[in-house]
Amino acid sequence: MTSTFSFPTTILSGPGTLVELPSRLRDLGSSRPLIVTDSGLVKAKPFEDVVQQLQGQCDVFSEVTANPTEKDVDAAASAFLDSRCDSVIAVGGGSALDVGKVLRLRVKRPDKRLADFDPKFPWNSLTRFVAIPTTAGTGSEVGRSAVIILGGKKKVIFHPSLLADLVILDPHLTIGLPPGLTAATGADALTHCIESVTSPVFHPLCDAIALEGIRFITRSLRAAVKNGADLDARGDMQLAAMMGGIAFQKDLGAVHSLAHPLSAICGMHHGTANALCLPIVMRFNAGRKPGVYRRVGEAMGMHESTDTDVIDAVQILLNDIGLAPGLAARGVTTSQLDILADQAWEDDCHRTNPVPVTRDDLYHLYQQAM
Repeated sequence: MTSTFSFPTTILSGPGTLVELPSRLRDLGSSRPLIVTDSGLVKAKPFEDVVQQLQGQCDVFSEVTANPTEKDVDAAASAFLDSRCDSVIAVGGGSALDVGKVLRLRVKRPDKRLADFDPKFPWNSLTRFVAIPTTAGTGSEVGRSAVIILGGKKKVIFHPSLLADLVILDPHLTIGLPPGLTAATGADALTHCIESVTSPVFHPLCDAIALEGIRFITRSLRAAVKNGADLDARGDMQLAAMMGGIAFQKDLGAVHSLAHPLSAICGMHHGTANALCLPIVMRFNAGRKPGVYRRVGEAMGMHESTDTDVIDAVQILLNDIGLAPGLAARGVTTSQLDILADQAWEDDCHRTNPVPVTRDDLYHLYQQAM
């Protein structure tokens, strides 16, 4: 068996690392960055901290929506070109990071719509990109892909050139994150780690990274939700989210196929959607592949545990952080299940689920999650 492994991103991690931003930008040859963020964050301290480090020498695009669309990307690319910027700094959660990544494709080829993205095109020499997450969930800061809604459906745009030139993980920037969002983004990181480590794709480096991410989440997610000023817990969750983002280059599973339509159709936060589907899919997988979650249990500190023990522990963790099960309680109706199942079946993530699934399986999983 032959394989190719690559982890090239420069990552600065720890309290106070944001102060290195100006010098690192100079090293990248940047003098006029465009900050990409959302309207809510521009009023928050993390955004102010970033702008302060740049001493106002930047432009700002703050119109990223919670589930970004091609319109968001086009508008951000226009702002970049109109202001004659030379780099992109994405500040915020996964939505801002994803838009910051892919706007560079539009800058390089303004004549091409994102819906017509060609992964075979030589997308080399994209403008410089710095990712500064203020949540701890998506891991988008270290990913080679972005999720954008195109034509009413969530689409994954993948290319190695989308990788950031620099990532700054400063836990001070996550202190103001509300408990509910801390929980949802943390559940997202947990799902990334569990799905990647159980994917049948061969990638032992990703497996090891995902298992360590699970250990960090088990140790610190409850504490981060309970006390947002706990820098140790916040730092652990940033590292865990980053680990999940690295690990899922190995691929994901059926949880993400179910979660993506819940965001595109129902407007649900991606991390919340993952949390509501994760235990249901885990039970489905364990019923057809006993022992599939043994290593997950070990990473959670559970030795000689059964799949049921592990799934119960995951559900208890989600309950403890306020993510009790029930799609209906969050506005999903039975009349939506058919269209949700259709989109879930079209989503490629389930193709690397630990066990095969059918469209009917996905429909019934939604029913169980209601």
